[in-house]
Amino acid sequence: MWYLLMKAGVSGVLIAIISEVAKRYPGFGALIASLPLVSVLGMMWLWKDRPDPANMAAHAEATFWFVLPSLPMFLVIPLLLRQGFGFWGSLAAGCVLTIVLYGAMTWTMARFGMRL
Repeated sequence: MWYLLMKAGVSGVLIAIISEVAKRYPGFGALIASLPLVSVLGMMWLWKDRPDPANMAAHAEATFWFVLPSLPMFLVIPLLLRQGFGFWGSLAAGCVLTIVLYGAMTWTMARFGMRL
């Protein structure tokens, strides 16, 4: 239980730091947020819990493929905000788009014999 709390605490502190930096320096906050810190932390926690090279390789590869359909969200949100849409609606639209693209990526990769 302590290990789970420690993982949650470290991950939460990282998110808090990013949001605080972004308040003052939006570009630098975005740079930090764009780093694959969550993925790296996730891989470190996964490796500690289950040090299996095949499982880690599958995880890292699937992460790569799932990053691609998430990228358009970061173009849709600013586009909608600049068009006068509210933040929550823009965020929701970006998230819905990402979910649809995740489904499309999963379906497409399955057609090529890759299970994500």
